[in-house]
Amino acid sequence: MNKDYAIIVDDVSKLYKLYTHPRDRLKDSLGLTRRKNYREHYALHNVTFGVKKGECVGIIGTNGAGKSTILKIITGVLSPTEGNVEIDGRISALLELGAGFNMEYTGVENIYLNGTMIGFSKQEIDERLDDILEFADIGEFVNQPVKTYSSGMFVRLAFAVAINIDPEILIVDEALSVGDAFFQAKCYKKFEEFKEAGKTILFVSHDLSTIQRYCDRAILLNKGHVIGEGLPSEMIDMYKRALVGQLDDEDTSGETGEAGGGSTFDNNSAPESAGQGNWKSNYAINPDLQDYGDKKIEIIDFAVIDNNGNYTDTLLKKEDFILKVKIRANDTVDMPIVSYTLKTLKGVDITGTNTMFEKMNIGRLNPGDERVITFKQNMSLQGGQYLLSFGSTRYEGDEFCVSHRLYDVINLSVVSQQNTVGFYDMDSEVTINNVK
Repeated sequence: MNKDYAIIVDDVSKLYKLYTHPRDRLKDSLGLTRRKNYREHYALHNVTFGVKKGECVGIIGTNGAGKSTILKIITGVLSPTEGNVEIDGRISALLELGAGFNMEYTGVENIYLNGTMIGFSKQEIDERLDDILEFADIGEFVNQPVKTYSSGMFVRLAFAVAINIDPEILIVDEALSVGDAFFQAKCYKKFEEFKEAGKTILFVSHDLSTIQRYCDRAILLNKGHVIGEGLPSEMIDMYKRALVGQLDDEDTSGETGEAGGGSTFDNNSAPESAGQGNWKSNYAINPDLQDYGDKKIEIIDFAVIDNNGNYTDTLLKKEDFILKVKIRANDTVDMPIVSYTLKTLKGVDITGTNTMFEKMNIGRLNPGDERVITFKQNMSLQGGQYLLSFGSTRYEGDEFCVSHRLYDVINLSVVSQQNTVGFYDMDSEVTINNVK
């Protein structure tokens, strides 16, 4: 094995047999049938990559891409169908919430259980016990059975054990998503200490801001293939297109390298490839969206486009982007108003605008008339998850009327390398002068 590498994954595949009925699985295991009563599903297919010692590498991909599967194979939880994995260094893994914990044991008993499984003696665990308990900071609950723990307490203890046993390689699979903000800050500070100490970190996360901020390199999986590896910013751009199905055939075939063009269109016009309006098919629509109004003016399509001209639901902070809304008149309406709003996942309105605020007069629309309204702006919100809403309203005399509202229609992710305080970044320029 190359001594520069902590992990080498060589042509690894993982095949699962999917049975329609439990009896088919039984017949197959007992050799009672020669028929093929299952479908073959490759969770991973010919996956190859290496992680150098001292690197912090993130693995990203859509749900079902094979991210957790490859981590389980690296840590020995699963065996590959084909290929092999080489490891140089002691691994500490946090794959699932409470993985390796005995629910009936107390927190302290589970610390010793996990330490023993990793290969530590009782004396070595004794020497680290105070550090583990201080990092977990769950008080007297450490002497209670872990089945009584909240999910937050669970992950605090599990991570405290994983990170305080002096591993050479730390592997984490989304486990920090249930920790509170202060605990996550403490964990990432520990990550920095690990990196400075020349240790290796490999983790899976859907939090693209974390990948962008902490990783030296990112690996993008799609449908069990490695389709790219390189700088986090480059892989996040490919991931954005994978989310909305815009990776072309070459990208999804398992070939690594440059991203393809995807489905794009000019920022100043509707996409020709969208035909008579099918932009929204590129997005995961919220099944619980609020859709109401008298539909005299109807919102028939919408799109979010990044500064490369791609459909997306993931934007980079400080990136220019546009929102397009297509409306159709089902009645004669004078000066309809079209708007968009961004809210937090808890429903707090953060920002938005409309054609009236922007002094853009749509004019009179007659039945059958269609218009495309384009909002162009820069993303100044902090990294996080937001809900996007669209609306069409009007005035009939002095009466305010709702034509059509699509509230919380899609989830919009913002990726940030640096968050400031609150929702909005003031984009401050800071200077420091010496005083004589």
